[in-house]
Amino acid sequence: MTQAQAIQPNTLSVEQRIAEVASAISDASRATMLCALMDGRAWTATELSSTTHIAASTASAHLAKLLKSGLVQCVTQGRHRYYRLAGHDIAALLESMMCISTQQVQAPESRAPAMLRHARTCYDHLAGEVAVKIYQFMRQAEWITPDGCALTPKGTQAFLQAGITLNTASRRKPCAACLDWSERQFHAGGETGAALLRTFEQNNWLVRTPGYREVTITPAGEKALRRIFYFS
Repeated sequence: MTQAQAIQPNTLSVEQRIAEVASAISDASRATMLCALMDGRAWTATELSSTTHIAASTASAHLAKLLKSGLVQCVTQGRHRYYRLAGHDIAALLESMMCISTQQVQAPESRAPAMLRHARTCYDHLAGEVAVKIYQFMRQAEWITPDGCALTPKGTQAFLQAGITLNTASRRKPCAACLDWSERQFHAGGETGAALLRTFEQNNWLVRTPGYREVTITPAGEKALRRIFYFS
């Protein structure tokens, strides 16, 4: 796609765009790539072909379709090209689809791997059991508004005291109730959720599992959870 093509306005109708996006996600290999990109980092085509167990040429064709549909972006760094999700709205869409895909008539015991269920990344914020417990605490402590859309003055002060720095210049929602696909309960998204993940990483309260969404809470992180969020 040339630069001129890239900046042309999208003339498709809403119905056509829905069909285009649905078609892009419908392939299992492309869905696997999108799920891999939910860890919030940029991946090379080679890495994505490896995680989907397909040939590099096939992966390139899939990535071209994802690019055309606007689900991913390509970033060039030197001689390398990296792919990442096109934005927070795409991550939210995928998380919602994960919730739908795991729903059953009766609430079953989650089949998600224990480590993935305990703590993982959801694009640029924390998800899993740990994140759900943090969100529940913040609601009960009145750190966030009843609708879950923003921190209260009490919550803002608590974040400041805990050394959790918010990006006040961010144009995204201050906070968002993001439905956790494995726990079927909410965790914090938006800038609040992103700030939590940034702080956990900067303070080595968690370590990422290379190539996967799972994260491991370190002993220092466990202490921080008890100190800030009164984890038992």
